[in-house]
Amino acid sequence: MKLRLSIISLIIMVLFSCNDKTVDDLKPIDINEKCKELIQIDTRFGIDLFKLLAQSEEENFTISPLSVAYALAMTYNGAVGETKTAMEEALRINGLIPDEINTSYRSLMKELLEADPKVTMEIAQSIWYRLGFNVLDDFKTINQTYYNAEVNELDFSRSDARDIINGWIETNTHDKIKDMIDSVDPSHVMFLINAIYFNGEWKSQFETKNTQEKSFTREDGTAINVDMMQKTDSVNYFSNEIFSAIEMPYGRGNYNMVALLPGEGKKCSDILEVLTPENWTSWMRSFVMTGDVNIWLPKFKTEYEVKLNDVLTAMGMGIAFTPVANFSGINGTGDIYIDYVQHNTFIDVNEKGTEAAAATVVAIKWNAMPLSTEFHVDRPFIFAITEKETGAILFIGKMVTPSYK
Repeated sequence: MKLRLSIISLIIMVLFSCNDKTVDDLKPIDINEKCKELIQIDTRFGIDLFKLLAQSEEENFTISPLSVAYALAMTYNGAVGETKTAMEEALRINGLIPDEINTSYRSLMKELLEADPKVTMEIAQSIWYRLGFNVLDDFKTINQTYYNAEVNELDFSRSDARDIINGWIETNTHDKIKDMIDSVDPSHVMFLINAIYFNGEWKSQFETKNTQEKSFTREDGTAINVDMMQKTDSVNYFSNEIFSAIEMPYGRGNYNMVALLPGEGKKCSDILEVLTPENWTSWMRSFVMTGDVNIWLPKFKTEYEVKLNDVLTAMGMGIAFTPVANFSGINGTGDIYIDYVQHNTFIDVNEKGTEAAAATVVAIKWNAMPLSTEFHVDRPFIFAITEKETGAILFIGKMVTPSYK
């Protein structure tokens, strides 16, 4: 059966599995109960996000729930009232107060970055805001303190403004994600960005000489030839009536790839039907060490990009994308809302290991178009002379062909 490459999106959700059966040198993860609760919440958020996208995506796709969560968590720090409540629902963070959320994300980031010296794991945040746009000091300080976010004021009218922001994304994804922001238009006032980069070598690598061209049967029954990697290894294994799964460690073993293969007569949709946070946790705790297993895994490289507005609206935060949103915690006055949430990913799985990158951009815009620094009346216009206190209109007219003689 076809193993959807989209399953690899769950890598980020298994960043530190409780299972340590395959390795003896796992780094202990020291986090408090609130951080553990946040990780469970993020698992629910990631699975819900993944399942909603899987309903419409028929081809390969990979997401990083962690990247989306970090970008939205920074934005959440500026949400107020109904908008804040809606974002809590979408992020599944109901019941946690902002300080617990921010502190837990800081703790999680620290542990992920230090989990395995044999694996490259990088997480970066930045906030870019329009020159002259007022941003509250509290909003900047919170995101700098808890998310280590770079905060940059930038003249968005510059011809290279887009290139500067995209350059930051490219640098922090090791050039794997390029030209993510298409344009910076006059209504944009802020971009909040997360970037994640992962590069891990298999604890037990595949030998290039063993890679062969083999048949791969897609869900519609058609067969294609793919480069199939092969190795024999002892791995953690789990199976049930719907799928079988193996866990392949990187580096010292804190990071793993989990591959879920539908059983005979089953499809990925059958896995999705039973994929819940509770089941996922149960499955991850049920892996057992096997003897030598002959593993064949497709070698693949893929990129994916998606605008998450519709999915996040379905998850409960639709108000954040409308002019009635309240993000007064960002600038003190509001009159801004989320224009879009863009998510891009890259993944390369080969004999040596896995390289993956993700970036999430939250674009904030004004409710109304800002006044340009230039007001050039170079076309027909309407004019009026009024009295301010009474509102009386003294004169009103339309000028189509100005003339002064």
